[in-house]
Amino acid sequence: MKKSTFLHLRFPFSFYLLPVFLFGVAVAQPENWMRLGLVFFVLHFLLYPASNGYNSYFDKDEESIGGLEHPPATTKNLYRWALILDSAALLLGLLVDWKFSAMLLIYGLASKAYSHPIVRLKRRPILGWLAVGVFQGYFTFLMTVYGVLDITIASLFEWSWQSPALLSSLLLLGSYPMTQIYQHDEDMRRGDITLSLTLGVRGTFYFTGLFFLVSSVGFFLYFKETFSIQIGLLFVALLSPVCLYFSYWFVKVRKDIYQADFRHTMRLNLVSALMLNLFFVIFALNI
Repeated sequence: MKKSTFLHLRFPFSFYLLPVFLFGVAVAQPENWMRLGLVFFVLHFLLYPASNGYNSYFDKDEESIGGLEHPPATTKNLYRWALILDSAALLLGLLVDWKFSAMLLIYGLASKAYSHPIVRLKRRPILGWLAVGVFQGYFTFLMTVYGVLDITIASLFEWSWQSPALLSSLLLLGSYPMTQIYQHDEDMRRGDITLSLTLGVRGTFYFTGLFFLVSSVGFFLYFKETFSIQIGLLFVALLSPVCLYFSYWFVKVRKDIYQADFRHTMRLNLVSALMLNLFFVIFALNI
């Protein structure tokens, strides 16, 4: 594996995708630790890096991308390793069962459609936004629950699983445009019309702020009604640093639009991931 390939697989970036997995685990409360470890490894060390590498290969970004400020040039080696990791994820997924492996395949295909030149959902602002929000949120939550528990696919349609899955997507639908805010110039040059580019820099902040408010209320009500008001209040308390940093950054951007850059975006992602991961770990240990 070439160094450039390893960098583009962006293994550390899986940390930012960890909250949905932890949410699923916290709600599911699995008892089979071997199965839990397998699902965690397949998602975060195989499926997600494979998607990162595959999309990087077709995007061929020259400027900063999520988790990589100075991306090196991509090579065919990256494409091959993305497919190898994808294949390994599908094979290991069979240790759960063929249905879980099929869910991994569906996620992988949806991810590839985002950047592949034949489909390239990245050029369709609404469809691309929905695809990311649904598959990284709703679908991943249900895939996690199915992977760590011995249940049927049909049972995933029960409201006890559907409501947290929908909340996961709501959170992702709000936060995803913010991850595109520093890529406007490169997206325009390449002809990619992302939702953030359509909204503009300030519009992206307003859009994300609205979704953050709505999803926070939704999570609070879910935790209050399903578990306890204390859990709901803890969620709000631990998300307050995210809100504070978001507001601080927006003030800077209003004065200087060039502050909507890679480093501020990654700091927001880091604060958000840290607080969400911390909450879901505490939540899981105290149910």
